[in-house]
Amino acid sequence: MTTSNPPSVAPKKGFPVQQLFILALCRICEPISFTSIFPYIYQMIESFGIAKSTNEIGIYAGMVTSAFALAEFSTGMMWGRVSDNYGRKPVLIIGLVGTLVSMVVFGFAKSFPVCLIARALGGGLNGNIGVIQTTVAELVREKEHQPRAFAIMPFIWCLGSIVGPSLGGLLAEPTRFYPGIFPPGGILEEYPFLLPNLVASIVLVFGIANGVLFLEETHDVLKHRKDHGLEAGKKLLRLLGIKGHREGKYEGPDSYNSPPNESDRLLEPNETIAGYDSDSRSGPCDPNVHKKTAPITKAFTRPVVGLIISYGILAYHSMGYEQLMPVFLSTPPSNEPPQNFFKFTGGLGMNTQTIGFILSMQGIFSMLTQFFVFPPVARFFGILNVYRFCMFTYPLSYVMVPYLDFLPKHLQVTGIYVTLAIKIMYGVLSYPCNAILLTNSAPSLLVLGAINGIAASCASLARAFSPTITGIIYSKGLDINVVGLAWWVNAGVCVIGGAQCLMMKHEDFEGHHTEELGGEVDEEAVEHIAVEAQVAHERAPVGTGESVVNEYGLVIQAVEGEVATLSASSRSHYSSSVNNH
Repeated sequence: MTTSNPPSVAPKKGFPVQQLFILALCRICEPISFTSIFPYIYQMIESFGIAKSTNEIGIYAGMVTSAFALAEFSTGMMWGRVSDNYGRKPVLIIGLVGTLVSMVVFGFAKSFPVCLIARALGGGLNGNIGVIQTTVAELVREKEHQPRAFAIMPFIWCLGSIVGPSLGGLLAEPTRFYPGIFPPGGILEEYPFLLPNLVASIVLVFGIANGVLFLEETHDVLKHRKDHGLEAGKKLLRLLGIKGHREGKYEGPDSYNSPPNESDRLLEPNETIAGYDSDSRSGPCDPNVHKKTAPITKAFTRPVVGLIISYGILAYHSMGYEQLMPVFLSTPPSNEPPQNFFKFTGGLGMNTQTIGFILSMQGIFSMLTQFFVFPPVARFFGILNVYRFCMFTYPLSYVMVPYLDFLPKHLQVTGIYVTLAIKIMYGVLSYPCNAILLTNSAPSLLVLGAINGIAASCASLARAFSPTITGIIYSKGLDINVVGLAWWVNAGVCVIGGAQCLMMKHEDFEGHHTEELGGEVDEEAVEHIAVEAQVAHERAPVGTGESVVNEYGLVIQAVEGEVATLSASSRSHYSSSVNNH
């Protein structure tokens, strides 16, 4: 009887605190810049004089938001390819530089076309959402570290979404609000919305410098090339007398540069991915090799397609809310009393400072709900049950908003916070539930990355059209003295999403579908899908204000860290309920 030697276990790497901290400093610049315009966008559009009446301002505000999202969607795939060919770090730096240029141009905009160009420029030059996710994945390969690592960037976005609106609300129109500090007659009177953009640009300059000097390349092949910025950063630290601590470049067979997670689970140690040399760290043997297309369409089963559509519906009405809320808060109140509970008009007429503070509270609500509400609720009730509840009752968070007009003046701010808290609660619960259900419904882990990529693209496209459409509906509603029209249409979209949940079955999400693609994909195709799925997940843009404000700091990877626990809880809850019946 022969005994085989047990396989050697590679030593586990520690948590890459330093590089994740540097990456977080780069990341926080973007939500600050993106969300800083929301408090004053209504006043900015009004100052252009392009709207024939105040009722049309919502349309143009929606177009500004859509310009960023549509441009980002259009170039997301391209930036993914660029990061594959030239590295993650250059794309991240270009994204920050693009945001910087966009903010400066936006601050000096004195016409609506320039405003649109500035926002489209920021979206088109920024591919950082998908690339940052890939960078984190390449930094942290140890599975036990992944939930904590992938939760950092959403948390950073929440922090940025707190600072951004406060910055925009406090610094817009400084000569009007702070004449003692910024006297009339200067450049800030000619460009009343320049100051918050300049401050955001200064933050971006620090982010760019931090990335150039201290961020390491994580691309498995390109990270070995000489990095002049990193060398300059080391010299700077030595001049300042700071001893830099490094976790290392994560090199070698026991490093974070092991095969990506999907491939790591699916390929044996002695197998190789087609087109790559397993004995070399130099990368693809022949980058021009084109493999035959694998039948990845078989991955899109009925549950998968249903969840992708549901994700798009969720992204559409969530982004509609983010677009409508600051416009509604800025809309002047009506002098006419309400005719009935359906025909009334006017907003709350708040200034930029108040709106900025209110929007900043969204980030705080999101973080508290993310950490203290979602995990216990999901474990107790089960993922599908929580998702159904959210999708069925989500319309309530939209239906009630226009009725804030009926509250006494001293209760309106309280009412706003209540509606925000309800909306955020639904968002924080529904987005991760959708991600977990999508993961568990995948017929094979080989195609999970591609499925997530398609879902992200679908959501991004929905967010691109939602602001403009909701803005048009809001404007038409004001014309006919029905300010709630856009909110109620949004609620109707929610009802469609809730009805779709009726077709979802518990057995579709038990996570035991890896055999469904068995026999359908040959060995070469399996290897091809494993690589393409990883790339597709990186290239798909996750969205803007999703990501931005709607996602509430939750991304797919962060949720996947708890998939096993939560899905097990969901199956246990479902089994116990069946036994009880």
